[in-house]
Amino acid sequence: MVRTAVTTTLAGCAAALTTLFGKRLLSGHWNVTDVCNGLLGGFAAITSGCSVVEPWAAVICGVVAAMVLIGFNKLAEKVKYDDPLEAAQLHGGCGAWGIIFTALFATEDYVNEVYPGKLGRPYGLFMGGGGRLLAAHVIQILVIIGWVSATMGPLFFILHKLKLLRISPEDEMAGMDLTRHGGFAYVYHDEDDSQKHGVQMSKIEPAASI
Repeated sequence: MVRTAVTTTLAGCAAALTTLFGKRLLSGHWNVTDVCNGLLGGFAAITSGCSVVEPWAAVICGVVAAMVLIGFNKLAEKVKYDDPLEAAQLHGGCGAWGIIFTALFATEDYVNEVYPGKLGRPYGLFMGGGGRLLAAHVIQILVIIGWVSATMGPLFFILHKLKLLRISPEDEMAGMDLTRHGGFAYVYHDEDDSQKHGVQMSKIEPAASI
């Protein structure tokens, strides 16, 4: 649907831009990786409600998703939670916000259009739909957290006890691309060709023009 494409694009762009400037204010420098993760956070957040919300609401979704992502990343740093890909913060945090967002901004007309055949379906609290959908979505988030904790918690505990959960500090510093996969995923440009962590980095010269 056209509306789905529009709301998804708006939420992702709003989240990317909010993350770009938000991280610039917090860290003092620009970082393209933060922008990419912000974009994904906006996409994760809008997924549940992309077909039942207005375009202006999608922008709000993206802005708040970026704030949620930045906030959860700061929390992860404080509690020393090791997630370099920001997967839990992005998909967990922004995904949970997206579920709440849908319960707040879903419109009656769009809900009936997308889910026809039964009038009187609950819709967004801020759109005049009352709190039924919000209550259901809060329960949904709690059930998801409980299910993931009950299934993944024992698995990670067993892996930890078997010493399979973490790599060695040496491998972590050198990078798993080299130590576990035998190569570099990214080209590294070192100004003085110095030795770092036992790995020789070489300069990459520009290719000759044809």
